[in-house]
Amino acid sequence: MIKLTRLDGELLIVNAELIESVGCGSETLISLTSGRKLMVRETPDEVVRLAVDYHARTQAAAPAGIATLTPVGG
Repeated sequence: MIKLTRLDGELLIVNAELIESVGCGSETLISLTSGRKLMVRETPDEVVRLAVDYHARTQAAAPAGIATLTPVGG
């Protein structure tokens, strides 16, 4: 989850896993995989940095070798 700011100054916490695109314009428009769109005060570069930092933290916290697990019954 990343903390962002709505245009009215309200705190907004977004699941970074759901960010599909970040638009550049007079305001930053975030499109989520759900189809929802969010306008935030942060610049596109700030949103990308926060999302990348989030992904780096979650990957570092993942148990080693998790991608090599065999499915049950497989």
